[in-house]
Amino acid sequence: MKVAILAGGLGTRLSEETTIKPKPMVEVGGKPILWHIMNIYAAYGYKEFVVALGYKGEIIKDYFLNYHYRSRSLTVQLRTGDIKLHNDQGEDWIVHLLDTGADTNTGGRVKRVSEFIGNESFMLTYGDGVSNVNIPALIEFHKNQNQLVTMTAVRPPARFGQMIVEDHRVVQFKEKPQIGEGWINGGFFVLQPEIKKYIKNDQTAWEFESLENIAADGQLSAYQHEGFWQSMDTLRDVHLLNKLWEEDKAPWKIW
Repeated sequence: MKVAILAGGLGTRLSEETTIKPKPMVEVGGKPILWHIMNIYAAYGYKEFVVALGYKGEIIKDYFLNYHYRSRSLTVQLRTGDIKLHNDQGEDWIVHLLDTGADTNTGGRVKRVSEFIGNESFMLTYGDGVSNVNIPALIEFHKNQNQLVTMTAVRPPARFGQMIVEDHRVVQFKEKPQIGEGWINGGFFVLQPEIKKYIKNDQTAWEFESLENIAADGQLSAYQHEGFWQSMDTLRDVHLLNKLWEEDKAPWKIW
């Protein structure tokens, strides 16, 4: 099963970084968050990716075009241009870099990806969120539900510390925990190819149009993930993810 990743948005809430690069290329631990997301899937054996490009997509293309050389030791013969590689390290991935239009909305990108993949189910996620979701369990859940779309539902991290107060005394305090109620769209979808009929054109919003209509038709399932999930929407999120990585406390690092 192929994995599609939406990597074409403007990332306006992270303008400190995204004025010069697309959000999926913002680094966590010296690697683009896109690399981290791909590793989550690859750890379970899913190593063929379709990356939907848009804003500054050429930067993502350049990264993967040079990836073979970036990740290995090499010798360059300057006179001839010959390159000799010295080891076999590097991810065994197939990466399709699909131009889906600079101004295309999320639904339009999903439709173009689905048309590229063809008449088969596929996985889909956003290029700015990491999680320790169990991918094989997600796929098995999707098969058992027998519906067009399975979305991973997550509990969002709280923005502020959470406390329990009894008789004016704080008996428990947690700094920015996963909140105990409410579910949101965490990405990490499994889709059937028939979802294309819910996407009118390039300007269709996957979240606000397609998913609403799919849910109204009773074709949207929620795989409820109680574990770690974190999106990278702001500079604060970038700092948090880097801190977790540097302290070797990154729950999404399952490889």
